[in-house]
Amino acid sequence: TAMITAYCHHFQGKEALQLYHQMELEGVVPGKVTFLSIFDACASQAALSEAKRVHAHISGREFESDVDVGTALVNMYSKCGSLEDARRIFDKLPRPDAVLWTAMIAA
Repeated sequence: TAMITAYCHHFQGKEALQLYHQMELEGVVPGKVTFLSIFDACASQAALSEAKRVHAHISGREFESDVDVGTALVNMYSKCGSLEDARRIFDKLPRPDAVLWTAMIAA
């Protein structure tokens, strides 16, 4: 997770995604922080198919309805050009905060 986050902070989304795939292959279960970074990596690469694949991995997990995760998803989908997906995520969250509203408006 630390390396994935570091790659994202240095605008190396492709490398972050490669490391995430390696993590998957080795059976490491990513947590919320990993997903937040991977959503950012997908957004920086405008990789919609990858974004949807990664998003599918959090379906049914405890942090799927988390506002931080929701905000990252809205941001990711909007940067990948899928405003419909961004809006769908926004509408699912029970209590949008100001940051989530701002992400949706910016989309």
